[in-house]
Amino acid sequence: MSRLKTLNLFLYAFKPLIVSDPQRFAARTIKEENRSSVFWQLSIQMGSCVSKNNGDDDTIHNVDFSGGNVHLITTKESWDEKLAEAGRDGKIVIANFSATWCGPCKMLAPFYVELSEQHPSVIFLLVDVDELCDFSSSWDIKATPTFFFLKNGQQIGKLVGANKPELQKKVTSIIDSLPQSPQQR
Repeated sequence: MSRLKTLNLFLYAFKPLIVSDPQRFAARTIKEENRSSVFWQLSIQMGSCVSKNNGDDDTIHNVDFSGGNVHLITTKESWDEKLAEAGRDGKIVIANFSATWCGPCKMLAPFYVELSEQHPSVIFLLVDVDELCDFSSSWDIKATPTFFFLKNGQQIGKLVGANKPELQKKVTSIIDSLPQSPQQR
């Protein structure tokens, strides 16, 4: 089977995951030398990891997923505490469902930390999907990273994938939609 046919079959099989222009993915990946790099580049551009890394990836090591004002969620109880705190304080919660083995998650982690420092009026959470498997499953996580935007414990937005401009746009949009407190005026 030719590489083009293989790639087209791959794109067709994962079409539901590709939300933007499939030809752009094909044009950028068709030049790659082997199929595994085509698959890897495509999955990174889609912003979702499909399987666990086997540990051989040496491109990004020692990424600090929780710095700045990002709160690492390690239990269902800590999740409930942070949502209760947000409810009491009238704050928006942004929950990043991520994985330490996920390349796109690693690339986006410093940006997520930066956002948390820029927007202290928002509670930024990080949930490791491998550490809290059942909990993550209850949120129907199909790809990492997946971001949920919550107000009063209710979902007001969702973003799947490691798309910095879209994440920035979504955060800005949600923050701009909030009524200003008297201190901010």
